[in-house]
Amino acid sequence: MDHISRIGVFIAVVKAESFAGAARALGITSSAVSKQVQNLEHDLQVKLLNRTTRNVSVTEEGAVYYERAARALEDLQEAQEQIYELKSRPRGPLKVSFPQSLGIKYFRETIASFAAKYPEVELDVSLDERFVDIVNEGFDLAVRIGALKDTSLIARRMASCPFVVCASASYLETHGTPEEPGDLAHHNMLAFTGNTGLHEWRYQDATGQIGQVSLRGNFKADSGDILCSAALQGVGISILPVFYVAEHLKNQALQAVLPDYATSPKRDIYAVFQPNRFQSTRQRLFVDHLVSTCKRLPWEG
Repeated sequence: MDHISRIGVFIAVVKAESFAGAARALGITSSAVSKQVQNLEHDLQVKLLNRTTRNVSVTEEGAVYYERAARALEDLQEAQEQIYELKSRPRGPLKVSFPQSLGIKYFRETIASFAAKYPEVELDVSLDERFVDIVNEGFDLAVRIGALKDTSLIARRMASCPFVVCASASYLETHGTPEEPGDLAHHNMLAFTGNTGLHEWRYQDATGQIGQVSLRGNFKADSGDILCSAALQGVGISILPVFYVAEHLKNQALQAVLPDYATSPKRDIYAVFQPNRFQSTRQRLFVDHLVSTCKRLPWEG
C-alpha cells in the first residue's frame, strides 16, 4: 500500500474512532488497518494515535496531521471527480437533506425523476424537520426555509416561501375575522414549537412598517402538518409556511387572514452548500432540477 493509501486508512480510523470501524468501512481486516497506520507513523517518524484496549484517540501531532491530510485528500478526490465528470455522465454519491413536509409535498416526484435520469448518481435523501449540520453530518447540500442569515455556507435562492395567517370559515364565523394584527392577541393562535418567536408575530404592512403582536393559544406542536389539521378543524388561527396550506386555500377549506400584512423577515427556500468545496456536476444538475420544480410551485405562478 502506498503512502497516500495509508493516509486514507489513518483518516478512516480517526473518523470511526476505532480500527474495527475503519476496517468495516474500508472492507479490510483490523490487523491490516493497524499495520498500515504503523507504517504511516514509521514513515513520518511520529506517533499519530493513542491506543488502548478500549478506544483509539489522536495525539496532538495526529490531530494536526489529520486536519491537513483530510483536506488534501478531499481536494485530490474532488479534482479526480471533476476530471472524470468532464468526460462522462455524472456519477457518485450525493447526500441531500430536505424539510420533511416540503420534500414530500412538492419535491418527491422531482427527486425520483432525477434518480431515473441519472442512474449512476448514488442519491441519499434525508427528510427531516430538524436543522441538519451539513458539514459535520456529511451532506452535499440541504434545502432550507427561512431568512438568509450571515453564514459561511453558500446558498442559492430557489423560491419564495411566505408565511400565511389563516383559519377555517367555521372558526372565523364563531370568533370573528381579525381586521388588524393587534386583533390576533384576542384569538386562539396555533403555535409551532420549532419557532423561536413562539408567542409573537412580527409583521410588515403595505407601507413597509414593521410591527409585533403577542400571541396566546391552547394548542402547540412541533409539526406544521398537525397545526394545519387543527386549523382545518376550527381549533384556531395558524401562521404557517405556504406549502402547508396552499391546497387548502385553493379549495377554500382555509381562508387567508390579514392578507395585507406579511410575516417579517421574509422567508425563502434555499439550496445550501458546504463552503470551499468543489461543486460536482451531479450536485449542480440536482439543484438545477430543483429550481425547475420551484418555478412551478403554486404560489410562485
